[in-house]
Amino acid sequence: MTRVLVVNAGSSSLKLSVVVPDGTTAQEANIHCPDAIPPGAVAGFVRGAGAVDAVGHRVVHGGGDFDGPARITPDVVRRIAALAPLAPLHQGRALQAVDAVREALSGVPAVACFDTAFHRTLPPEASTYALPERWRTKWGLRRFGFHGLSHAYAARRGAELAGLDPAAARIVTCHLGAGASLAAVRGGTSVDTTMGFTPAEGLVMATRPGDVDPGMLVWLLRQGVSADELDEALEHGSGLAALAGHGGDMRAIRDAAEHGDEAAALARRVYAYRIGTRTAAMAAALRGLDAVVFTGGVGEHDAPIRAAACAGLEFLGVALDSGANDAAHADADVSAPRAPVRTVVVTAREDFEVARQTRELLARDG
Repeated sequence: MTRVLVVNAGSSSLKLSVVVPDGTTAQEANIHCPDAIPPGAVAGFVRGAGAVDAVGHRVVHGGGDFDGPARITPDVVRRIAALAPLAPLHQGRALQAVDAVREALSGVPAVACFDTAFHRTLPPEASTYALPERWRTKWGLRRFGFHGLSHAYAARRGAELAGLDPAAARIVTCHLGAGASLAAVRGGTSVDTTMGFTPAEGLVMATRPGDVDPGMLVWLLRQGVSADELDEALEHGSGLAALAGHGGDMRAIRDAAEHGDEAAALARRVYAYRIGTRTAAMAAALRGLDAVVFTGGVGEHDAPIRAAACAGLEFLGVALDSGANDAAHADADVSAPRAPVRTVVVTAREDFEVARQTRELLARDG
């Protein structure tokens, strides 16, 4: 199997790429579509891309049903749709893309690859919430984790760049974009992560707050804040956007901070502080640390954030080469020469991971 069409339906965009076996893409497109996927968009890309042997779809939430990729069938579609309340911005879009691709490529095998599946290996002590058992049983409450496709690729590529054995390396992967999360990866397996039942837990993000006191949220509800208002604020009105404005865009916030905006400077300190302290927590889950990997839009392109996040981690053996860090944007080792823990920057390539999982599943199925 040589050519895999990878389909990544985001909340406001549709990313398409044809991945070939040598680890490159033959063609790519990023279609802005804040509403429905435009009619004919997929068909037009496919006509220009040439023949493909399989299709791999990124799906954000696999819930408790999926611990790996799954060939798309009517039953799988139904189960993905049932998870829409847990990822309302993404599940429906993924299914729109499934329909659009099916129309354009009738008969080509299609596979769903789930962001949550990578974290299904979390041990019970990392995945279990200390909530009433009847709630956990009735509603399947547990820590799922997200960004799994990105974390899986970043850990594998990061080990390669750092000269480590991926089957044994202890790596903290930092996926930093509009959404952000860390993962503790031991020997290629996720053992802890910062996101939980939903993508709102963990780090400060563009418009999400990350960890907050649940008692405070209950207090707000009792002050008259409605559940809908609270949900909207936690999803779209918190995080960097709440601290510094600019819609949570880190590039604009960085520029404002450099021009003396104190709120923007504080937002960046809060953001980096959370990354640093949670990285140390991930290292504890790993019982040691061999590498820290930065990926995602902020992770790849914001050298001062990388430096600030690592500044308190010297006791773990993390140290950056300031010149290498300032010059790096992707696929680079930015460690100080004799640092015992390597720090690397990796270009986010979820499409490569989707293509890999798609090929492997279809090869097993024959």
